[in-house]
Amino acid sequence: MSESSARQQLLVTLFEAFNRHDANGVMACMTDDIVFDTAVGTEIYGNRITGTADVKSAFEKVWGGMPDVSWTCTSHSVFGDRALSEWIFRGTAANGLRIEAEGCDLFTFTGDKISRKSAFRKDRPPLPAKETAAAAS
Repeated sequence: MSESSARQQLLVTLFEAFNRHDANGVMACMTDDIVFDTAVGTEIYGNRITGTADVKSAFEKVWGGMPDVSWTCTSHSVFGDRALSEWIFRGTAANGLRIEAEGCDLFTFTGDKISRKSAFRKDRPPLPAKETAAAAS
């Protein structure tokens, strides 16, 4: 398998782990000194989180706050030691408001793992909570 194909497969593996909410599976795709720039934050790059423990904790907080969160990947492209993944982010917050927005991640590889992940997501207003059958009657 070529390096490009291996990296493309690593991205598939990464998003499968994200959608299982499998922190160990996600972190197995990343270097110990991983740098994660979030989609939201006060800095020009969002929020910067570094190192395995802190990045793992950040992902676990997203899964805890939105138990149904998922990323539907529409494309993975690898360009040497860089990659782009495009996806649709969906999740429901504790207050019932839903997020559904397109986004992408820019990745940098070091060897056979991801050493940098920078997330970008459309800034779309939350969608109303889904009405349940009990609330409708």
